[in-house]
Amino acid sequence: MPDPLIIETAGLRKNYGSVEAIRELNLRIPKGSIYGFLGRNGAGKTTTIKILLGMARPTGGQVRVFGLAADARDASVEIRRRTGFVSEDKDLFNEMTVEEIIRFTASFYPHWRADLERRYQRSFELPVDRNVKDLSRGTRTKLTLLLALCRGAELLILDEPTSGLDPAVIEEVLQALVAHVAGEEMTVFFSSHQIAEVEQIADRLTIIDRGRDVVTGALEDLRENYRRILLVFDTEAPNVAFRASGILRMQRHGRSLTLLAREGAGEIVEEARALQPVSVDVVPVTLKEIFLETVREEN
Repeated sequence: MPDPLIIETAGLRKNYGSVEAIRELNLRIPKGSIYGFLGRNGAGKTTTIKILLGMARPTGGQVRVFGLAADARDASVEIRRRTGFVSEDKDLFNEMTVEEIIRFTASFYPHWRADLERRYQRSFELPVDRNVKDLSRGTRTKLTLLLALCRGAELLILDEPTSGLDPAVIEEVLQALVAHVAGEEMTVFFSSHQIAEVEQIADRLTIIDRGRDVVTGALEDLRENYRRILLVFDTEAPNVAFRASGILRMQRHGRSLTLLAREGAGEIVEEARALQPVSVDVVPVTLKEIFLETVREEN
């Protein structure tokens, strides 16, 4: 039996006047996953997160978190109670010390995890007596992550959590997320435009472009299904329309014909051999290539 869905959207739309920020977005995020939400800046990631948290109302479609309608007032309060959220801005009370803001935040959550607080305060090396305004960007990020992880949340939503951080801090944050999910019953949904970060820790992902989901699936399935097929001919490559489905892009360069397939590589190769190429090579495709080719195709 598949894991229950923590987040589910169907045909989700959000307009700001004549601008379509979200158009027909479909998400199915199972419990216990680390789910990457990958897209360029302005693709609609932050708008989607605001809708999930009840901070913005959709124009159309359905959106449910924990099985609750996120666009209903009472339900959205319950969703936020059960969700930890780290925004890109890392908004905190600057005049408080680290210790004061931890105690202040803990007072709102009856299921606050003091054991996790001690663990992350130690592993993140947070200076408890220092004012928040004096923290570096990396330390500020680690503090916001502690506040989100220790509240006993079932879902953690992160909006560009590593934006502006140096590589060492990025690695520390990502590893903390992986370790936390492994030890606790939590689902992580994190938006990013950094392909390497998504590839490093996500088990499933959606690529969003101009408000629509253009690629969705388990990371291993995407790696398995997407293939680049290179055909080389004795003379100039033929200008041919393939009957096989699943071809995302086709490019001709002199004697070479290159196909990017999202599925059915075997069927495509079988059809291609009828063209009598000199050679046929089928190679895996990286997530970066999938992202760049998909976004290029959409545009």
